[in-house]
Amino acid sequence: MLQAVGLTSTPSRGQAPAVDDLTFDAEPGCVTALLGAPGSGKTAALRLMLELEQGRGVTYFRGRPLHRVPNPVGEVGVVLGDVPGHPARTVRGQLRMLCTAAGVPVSRADELLDAVGLAGLRDQRIATLSLGMDRRLALACALLGDPHTLLLDDPAEGLAPREADWVHGMLCSHAERGGTVLFATRDPKEAARSAGHVVTLDGGRMVADQDGAAFSRTRLRPRVAVRSPQAARLAVIVSREARAARRSVEVVAEAAGNRLSVYGSSCAEVGDAAFRHGLPVHQLADEVGDARPVGAAAAPAGHRTADDHPGASSRPPLAVARGELPPPIRRRPARGPLRPVRYELRRLFGVRTTTVILAVVLAVSVGLSVLLARDGRTPLVHVIAAWPSLLPLPPAALGAGLLGALSFGDEFRYPALAAGRGSVPRRLGLLLAKLAVSGGVALLLALFVVLGSAATLRVVYGGSLLDVPSNVVSLAVSWSALTVGCAWAGLLAAGVFRVTTAGIAAVLAVPVVMVPLVERMPKVASTRSMAGLPGRLRDLAWLQWPGGVDRWMLAGARIVAHPVGAALALSLSALTCAFLLAGLRGRVRW
Repeated sequence: MLQAVGLTSTPSRGQAPAVDDLTFDAEPGCVTALLGAPGSGKTAALRLMLELEQGRGVTYFRGRPLHRVPNPVGEVGVVLGDVPGHPARTVRGQLRMLCTAAGVPVSRADELLDAVGLAGLRDQRIATLSLGMDRRLALACALLGDPHTLLLDDPAEGLAPREADWVHGMLCSHAERGGTVLFATRDPKEAARSAGHVVTLDGGRMVADQDGAAFSRTRLRPRVAVRSPQAARLAVIVSREARAARRSVEVVAEAAGNRLSVYGSSCAEVGDAAFRHGLPVHQLADEVGDARPVGAAAAPAGHRTADDHPGASSRPPLAVARGELPPPIRRRPARGPLRPVRYELRRLFGVRTTTVILAVVLAVSVGLSVLLARDGRTPLVHVIAAWPSLLPLPPAALGAGLLGALSFGDEFRYPALAAGRGSVPRRLGLLLAKLAVSGGVALLLALFVVLGSAATLRVVYGGSLLDVPSNVVSLAVSWSALTVGCAWAGLLAAGVFRVTTAGIAAVLAVPVVMVPLVERMPKVASTRSMAGLPGRLRDLAWLQWPGGVDRWMLAGARIVAHPVGAALALSLSALTCAFLLAGLRGRVRW
């Protein structure tokens, strides 16, 4: 059961609130429609229920507000628009990725594809879906956690009649199984056809709360649509003749000055009246019209118009203590995925972009290594890494940085985890998963580049060129640290500034900006030796570790002492602090 109490949005400066003291309930086993014209506050009300906007009030989902529900995916399914998925991702890949975020088995994706009729399109790209198929995919995403309540914002908007009927059939099926369904719509005929309970909004206020039968009887009345250049005179004549015959006829002048809506009469009677008085008629048709609730504009907030509509529901609204303001609604960030590592792996390899970047980087690196080895003047280390002096970074490091930047950049561009929120959850679990996956991919890329370059050089120039240096271990650690550091710099920068290009700029800033700054630092510290540093650290920590750890610590210290290593370490430190500050500023609970 859904219970909304005193929902009031925060008004913009100098404007009335989009939602004003909205109180109603939606029963399980019934489809409830939230009806209103554009701008009446339907979408704002849904966003307040989901704690996507600030305001006042509270919405209970089976007795608990949303932020106190342990597993929101299993309680509420939401459709607020099109699917916010990467256009190159497949339908099945999108659902499987969201399954890992929701903590449900990936087999649930195939079950829902069959349920919504998309089994034959499971390998179709999201960008190629029609509006109707996209709406089916959105409904499948909402049903992933088998929720009790469904909230939908105009789910049939723009759909063909057949697709609209299918959508409402799915909603009725969910309600018949004991679920609660609330959808917003602007079409009163759609509300009467699909809902058993209709809540009508006007100007952010509730003006009617009726069951489906009462709504159809009071709002959808048969009428005669008339268009005539003498509409005002015809209206007077029809009203006068109806009073003379003691018939209940209502004549309403439409916004266009030459149109009338006549309730309680027929085309024949209106046409005869016009003929008798010599009035021209350009249109005369029977229709089912929407008669707005009587006194809608003047109805006070939360008041049910039972007096205006005898068939209106007599259920009392939920009460708020007299004199007590409803509790504030704080906009809360989306929760992180329940299986962050699996989610990140499916997000990363669910599109072709990752594979293309890896293939391009490997091909360019192999080609550069062959060209650099040709003149014989480039050091072997730079030949294997494919790092010519003209490039600020080797292709492997640039590719790792680009993949890291896309890790958060795509999250903000296609917010699958935060649909409708405009922000991506900066959760510690999600951050660690992205760091681990991007770091692992960077290590694999670095390894493939070295192995590919070495194998190609052996084939082209023979094995005499490849002499293993004595410091191969320290070189491998430096190479790995460079690629992983670039990947993390791109990831953190994209997470701070919410765009992929910021991550790429942060990677390029390391050799272009940070390295010159480090090289211009005073050289006083370079005359001092770090010999004995591991022993001093051991004495300080009162711990004993194997002697091999000392060599690794000295190797790490030498890497950081190198200008590129120092610049990368400074960049990562600054970006990490900025990421943490951005999370704290957004009041994210870590």
